[in-house]
Amino acid sequence: MIFLGLDPGLGTTGWGAITVEGNRLSHIANGQIRTDPSMALARRLALLHDALAAVIASHQPEMAAVEEVLGNSNAQSTLKLGQARGIALFSLAEAGLSVGEYHPNVVKKAVVGTGSADKKQVQAMVSRLLPGVKLAGPDAADALAVAITHAHHHASARGYARRVRAS
Repeated sequence: MIFLGLDPGLGTTGWGAITVEGNRLSHIANGQIRTDPSMALARRLALLHDALAAVIASHQPEMAAVEEVLGNSNAQSTLKLGQARGIALFSLAEAGLSVGEYHPNVVKKAVVGTGSADKKQVQAMVSRLLPGVKLAGPDAADALAVAITHAHHHASARGYARRVRAS
């Protein structure tokens, strides 16, 4: 099964695709979509949508997940991040995918073992979980971590459903 993870941002959106067979994770691809800050907001959002649609069409994921937004003290930055996240959610929904959403601390805990992990720790664990991966950057690593988290949650939910049916 192919999982796509997204770490949305207006300046840089990370994406990562993995395949899961049983309990084996394999890297398919990862990247970062950048938009030019000098462009109009609407144009940047349209470019983000088009790039995400191309990633989805290219990798044909069956499951997808997006990292949730952390608010910060700059309301404008938070709003722009929310708009980019909205485009990410829309792009996935437009492709007919159901979408998981995870708080950054949940992703860090699932991949590193602690919700307070820093970006370098996330990158190191993603590299360990997906041997041979060449990370396109920190946002791509975060996106792969989101995909891994969703794969783990999906497997746990399936296992639980099997146990409930068996009892």
